[in-house]
Amino acid sequence: MDISKTELEIMQVLWKSHPLCAQDVISELNKQKAWHEKTAKTLLNRLVKKQAISFTKEGKRYLYSPLIAEKDYQQKESASFISRLFKGRVSPLVAGFAKQETLSEQDVEELKAIIADWEKNRD
Repeated sequence: MDISKTELEIMQVLWKSHPLCAQDVISELNKQKAWHEKTAKTLLNRLVKKQAISFTKEGKRYLYSPLIAEKDYQQKESASFISRLFKGRVSPLVAGFAKQETLSEQDVEELKAIIADWEKNRD
């Protein structure tokens, strides 16, 4: 499923809280930057067509909810990114962050824990 950068902003609002009507989505989006109502509604309709979100009708309002979990989307996109840029290898990505000194102590500790779990589960 191909979700654009602007569609992803809408998804992030819906992952945070759902179901939401279009006006609530727009209000949340406007906290970051100005959005036109028509643009947001067009993107909501595109996401419905892509089956990324669903809607239910409540009176005159449509309430939108995500059909895909944020974690599932992140895993799919991460795998695609690593495949495209690093030929499926994770270590060059992490090494790049380490060399630029953008990894925090917390990042390093989380990576160590992930590797330890991976090693434990492989035994």
